[in-house]
Amino acid sequence: MDFNFTEEQGMVRDSLSRLVREQYGFEERRKAIASADGWRPEVWAQLAELGILGMPFSEADGGFGGDAVDAMVIMEEFGKGLVIEPFLPTVVCAGGFLKHGGTAAQKEEHIGAIVSGTAVFAFAYAEPRGRYDYADLETTARKDGGAYVLNGHKAVVIGAPWASHLVVTASTGGERRDRGGVSVFVLAKDTPGVTTRDYVTVDGRRASEVFFENAAVGAEALIGAEGEGLALIERVTDEAIAALCAEACGAMKVAHAMTVEYSRQRKQFGVPIGSFQVLQHRMVDMYTAYETAVSLTYLATLRLGSDERTRKLAVSAAKVGVGQSARLIGQEAVQIHGGNGVTDEYAIGHYFKRLTIFDSEFGNVDHHLKRHVALS
Repeated sequence: MDFNFTEEQGMVRDSLSRLVREQYGFEERRKAIASADGWRPEVWAQLAELGILGMPFSEADGGFGGDAVDAMVIMEEFGKGLVIEPFLPTVVCAGGFLKHGGTAAQKEEHIGAIVSGTAVFAFAYAEPRGRYDYADLETTARKDGGAYVLNGHKAVVIGAPWASHLVVTASTGGERRDRGGVSVFVLAKDTPGVTTRDYVTVDGRRASEVFFENAAVGAEALIGAEGEGLALIERVTDEAIAALCAEACGAMKVAHAMTVEYSRQRKQFGVPIGSFQVLQHRMVDMYTAYETAVSLTYLATLRLGSDERTRKLAVSAAKVGVGQSARLIGQEAVQIHGGNGVTDEYAIGHYFKRLTIFDSEFGNVDHHLKRHVALS
């Protein structure tokens, strides 16, 4: 299997690496997440100008002909700098729904806006009692003539404070947890009846609780067939998981490098702590965990175009393996840094927070172990 990247992908990596290095120094990021907006729209505009927001879309859809491997390269570089701009919810999630299930009119209306950076999307799927089950929905979309009326509550919608549009999952029929009654809608966030409560997440991003109270949308807001959205949701979220794994790999690589460098500078008993064999062994374990995570991420990304069972097995294996590696590397990095590792003034604590939160997104280690076993 060929794991070499194309020349174009190498150029994308170099461009992003330079942007992250110049725009995402630790202090610049701290200022951005502490600001009122919580992000930097000018960076988002730069990503659009560089073609990053259009990279994973086909040329027919107005993009640059990229694929999941291109998204993986992008997300890995974002992970290195702990980039907070909403590439995943906008390009990977909303873009994925439009690519795989959108009508020609929906693609024409939204993909161009994503590519140009003028539209920002958030994916509202999680619910307070859903526990990673995409079909466990209390949010409903009731048919009313030629329209749908949405009612319900979505939790921890990442990027929603910045979003102009939402992609929402809702039940359009059947009982709760009925796999045959799930639908997907795209709508403007300022639709009457949609309200949000915004907040800062543990890892410095922004999220919202999103409430729908008789929010009416036209039939053109429906993505795919009514009641048949679950397969589409699983496909898009598997792509999102693979991209998240790439982001985690980027963060793990930097966390490991920072820990090794710190161990060379920090002295105890008159010698660098990196000279202690027990810490050397622990940093080797970190590196091994990182390499394992990279291999699992590559495999999951390459399996996204396979049949459903093969795709799900690879993605769940990656989510489990990368989640375990992220936990080990984050905790070991903080432990070796000592008390400095948990202070806001040290970057390693921010990497630890991001790697910790990674496990809870789109299903944790336990959830994906169960899914993998069920498919095996």
